Amino acid sequence: MDALLDLLNSRPVLDGVEHDALAEPGAGSRWAREHGGDGSAAELARLRDVRDALGGIVRGELTPSVLTPLLQGVHRIPEPAADGLRWTLETPRHARLAVELVLAWAETEQRTPGRLRPCANDECRLFLLDHSRAGRARWCSMATCGNRAKARRHYERTH
Repeated sequence: MDALLDLLNSRPVLDGVEHDALAEPGAGSRWAREHGGDGSAAELARLRDVRDALGGIVRGELTPSVLTPLLQGVHRIPEPAADGLRWTLETPRHARLAVELVLAWAETEQRTPGRLRPCANDECRLFLLDHSRAGRARWCSMATCGNRAKARRHYERTH
């Protein structure tokens, strides 16, 4: 799940400027290798496509059907193991990490529906996974986005 959030949050807006961790080949390759990929140009292109598709889905702007072309040629093959079944992912090499992240998103939505969401700060492009008991977390960070929103509301009330 950490890798999924890392992917979704790999294009933050800092001081009003968008920074894309996957756009620059050196930094993007490093990001992919840190998350189990090979860092090839084809892999980075697939990761950017999956990030944009999943971001749109989580924001409610797209439907999961946009993932169809990104999942073509992917198969999960069951293999008997001593403790049950083990599933092997069969996919083109450059697509493996992206497909694993799509599967992580699907599992997250199945286990904790609605808990993966965009930050409620309109100026923020980050996502959060709500672990709170009530399921009402709204901010990617209470220290930054949450505090800014509360300060803005306070200013509007008092002025």
